[in-house]
Amino acid sequence: MAERSCEIPLRTDKHYKCDQCDYSTAQKGQLNRHTAKHSVHKPYKCDQCDYSASEKRDLAEHMYKHTGDKPYMCEECGYRTAYRRNLSVHMRKHTGDKPYKCDQCDYSTAQKFNLDRHVAKHTGDKPYMCGECGFRSADRRNLSRHMTTHTGEKPYKCDQCDYSAAQKFNLERHMAKHTGEKPYMCGECGFRMADRSDLSRHIWTHTAEKPHKCDQCDYSAARKADLNQHMAKHTGEKPYKCDQCDYSTAHKGHLAEHMFKHTGDKPYMCGECGYRTADRSTLSKHMAKHTGEKPYKCGKCGFRTAYRFALTRHMRTHTGVKP
Repeated sequence: MAERSCEIPLRTDKHYKCDQCDYSTAQKGQLNRHTAKHSVHKPYKCDQCDYSASEKRDLAEHMYKHTGDKPYMCEECGYRTAYRRNLSVHMRKHTGDKPYKCDQCDYSTAQKFNLDRHVAKHTGDKPYMCGECGFRSADRRNLSRHMTTHTGEKPYKCDQCDYSAAQKFNLERHMAKHTGEKPYMCGECGFRMADRSDLSRHIWTHTAEKPHKCDQCDYSAARKADLNQHMAKHTGEKPYKCDQCDYSTAHKGHLAEHMFKHTGDKPYMCGECGYRTADRSTLSKHMAKHTGEKPYKCGKCGFRTAYRFALTRHMRTHTGVKP
């Protein structure tokens, strides 16, 4: 979807105030929903943390956070989650269903919290406030992330190295480096990755408009950052330099992986046989030996392969382009 340039009218009047905390809003309906959080009886309590729930099934699902179980699986792509509602939301990526619609513009989304966050752009409502510095946000998760700047707390710890994170999703993303797991798959080309946000960015390459165009070739991109990265191919610029040898690269991530050659670290491990490597792409190639998976498919004939570079090489038989 192309980015639209538009001015969003802000409403800063917040006449509706909660009498039990400092929350305030410009919309009466939002205040009613907020007030319900104070009044709901929650008799079902977790015996491992201070979580409580109004329904027994909510407590049962919460317990998966402690056990690590993810019983709900998408049959389309293999995505797994501990929460039934997360699976329902995830399925909308396959169906394209966007039931939550903004009544002030044509924005629509598959997830309610995305709509709530979007509506805040119209109302100017930022009900979540940091008690340390007064920082306000329209998004509760942004406030949680912000709070770690004060506490420095990193409660999520990797059990295979000394990495720790302030956010659980960062730890989960990090763990993929050890396991090689890539549960998120593109339905268009079979490309797999460990991180959901990376998959979202990748899907843009198939669906989004690509307004950022290279002035030296026919490459175009959905994001300016991708175009900037591409331009390094033309300019030869390699700003990321190794301080132990003369290696340099256009990509920060490539430098990080190169450094493993000096440290001897091999953080990428195969969960099937224990094979370890310093290079993520090498682990991906190795995993194909176990799975037999060939996700890279030629759109012009029936050729399939486990390796992206092999598909690139194959495509030259159609285009006639020489390496």
